[in-house]
Amino acid sequence: MKKYELYRETVLPISVVEAWDFFSNPSNLAKITPVEMEFKVVTKDLPEHIHNGLMIEYVVRPLAGIPLKWLSQISAVNAPFSFVDEQQKGPYAYWHHEHTFEEKNGAVLMKDKVTYAISFGWLGQLANKLIVRKKLAQIFDYRTEQILTIFKSK
Repeated sequence: MKKYELYRETVLPISVVEAWDFFSNPSNLAKITPVEMEFKVVTKDLPEHIHNGLMIEYVVRPLAGIPLKWLSQISAVNAPFSFVDEQQKGPYAYWHHEHTFEEKNGAVLMKDKVTYAISFGWLGQLANKLIVRKKLAQIFDYRTEQILTIFKSK
């Protein structure tokens, strides 16, 4: 299984506690996901903040409006500095997303590191090259724009 990586850094004009309060609230993910993906949290009674072992189910439409169920587990929580979400069921053969928040010069350096794999051998590799890698980059570019807009207004 070939693994790929997507990495982003964003400087936010807020404190690490403010960053944690926003990103550790599972309801906020919809605010930073492209509208055309029709992202919807299916899990009922979500807590205000994540914790180790929390399972969250979503429905998302990343390509051609086709709905995909996605079950994530939150792991390795180190509030307010980092957490990991890992796909338990969903479109990827493997998904490991590390979120870190580091206070620097009165701002927060937020880092996203996604390690992922796609099933189907060479067909998955081709799909990554032609579609998936670009789509993930677009999603994370959109997230960056939304996050900067949200925190610019604070």
